[in-house]
Amino acid sequence: MSASPVKVDTTSHINQNLMLLQAGSNITIDIATPAGQKGKFRTCFIGYLPKKYILIQYPEASKLGNFSKYITQGTTITVRGLIEGHEGAVVAFVSTVKQTLQIPSRVIVLEFPKSVSLQSLRSSMRIDTNIAAKVKVKKEYWKALMTNISINGCQLIVNNGESLVFIKDEKIDVIIEDFQGLKNINLIANVRSTKSQTGGIALGVEFCETSKKCITELIQHAVIMEDTP
Repeated sequence: MSASPVKVDTTSHINQNLMLLQAGSNITIDIATPAGQKGKFRTCFIGYLPKKYILIQYPEASKLGNFSKYITQGTTITVRGLIEGHEGAVVAFVSTVKQTLQIPSRVIVLEFPKSVSLQSLRSSMRIDTNIAAKVKVKKEYWKALMTNISINGCQLIVNNGESLVFIKDEKIDVIIEDFQGLKNINLIANVRSTKSQTGGIALGVEFCETSKKCITELIQHAVIMEDTP
């Protein structure tokens, strides 16, 4: 049975768990605009003062684009980071922007969170992604977009793939040629659901056990990747 995220009471345990995020560790922040547009950006964890605040580096302005105007007091931000030495465990928490600093460098000050979630990549944690892929069905290849992933499976959007609506329970290859330095990843999966949508089809797939090592590495990259708005 997959492990569920463990909610940790901040008053007694959060200091110990935040210490697992070393200063300078890569993290990602998720930001949502009032209109519902979502962005994910890579930055660095700086440190924290218990029960007071958390400091993270301001992401590169060139990457933020229009999202920079939403990093203001009161904005809700989700923070995720890999914990080294814990088999790819992830620490995640939700906080709000307390203020931003310009000196000595651009820093975001976050409210100290009320709780954090700790979860192993070997469990069912699902990460939103935007990964270009190819789907091989029998001898045909289709361009696809992987919109989320977990250790067990993923969702693929195939434009103009209406003819794939009848491939439920068939075995397919999910091929990723290049993603953040990972090249020529070939994942074997079984199609568990198909759903028609405007201009294409959404496939829900379950990965085969032989692909689990590659999937873990892919998820680790997805956790710390950055999306271009």
